[in-house]
Amino acid sequence: MAFQSKNKELIMQAGSLFLISAPSGAGKTSLVNAALNADPKLVVSVSHTTRPARGGEVDGENYFFVSDDQFVQMIDEGKFLEHANVFGKRYGTSKAEVAAKRALGQDVILEIDWQGAQQVRDAIPDAISVFVLPPSVDELAARLTSRGEDTAQSIEKRLGEAKLDMSQAIHFDFLVINADFEKALQDFTSVVSAARLTKAVQLQKNDVKELVGADI
Repeated sequence: MAFQSKNKELIMQAGSLFLISAPSGAGKTSLVNAALNADPKLVVSVSHTTRPARGGEVDGENYFFVSDDQFVQMIDEGKFLEHANVFGKRYGTSKAEVAAKRALGQDVILEIDWQGAQQVRDAIPDAISVFVLPPSVDELAARLTSRGEDTAQSIEKRLGEAKLDMSQAIHFDFLVINADFEKALQDFTSVVSAARLTKAVQLQKNDVKELVGADI
């Protein structure tokens, strides 16, 4: 899928932005959900989409559901950090959605593919990127097979796509190997904790600025 981005800009805000990518079957979504359940300061960015809502989905909670005309207007107005056309339906990450949550001091997670992550990093250079890897290609194949959702041909195609995805991991800030789920979760939460201790984040606190004599 092809991603586009407009308007490079860096706005220093209280919360951090985490970009999480992985090949299908690496366990990215499970890791993100577990991290969200354990840390109330972590939130996910709600994307805009032109696809119809599915059963049980709530507008503004699962997605912002918009018409194709509305989506195109948002593109023209430069309101997306990135956007994509996936099987004829549009998906996009709103600049305002991410900025508002970060301004509230929330750390925002974007689950995104490597192409989208690259576009967001161009727009927001202080974004922290994490790539989740399986322990091996064989293990990834076993996980995809165990789902029971795909044919052998489809799994072979997914593995080919996964190898391409994994070749881009070198461009990410952190690599998390999901061989053991609890260890992978610990590694990911360590990345989040470390980000909260960086100078850029800590110096946003008045008491810390006073301690170190920073005038920013």
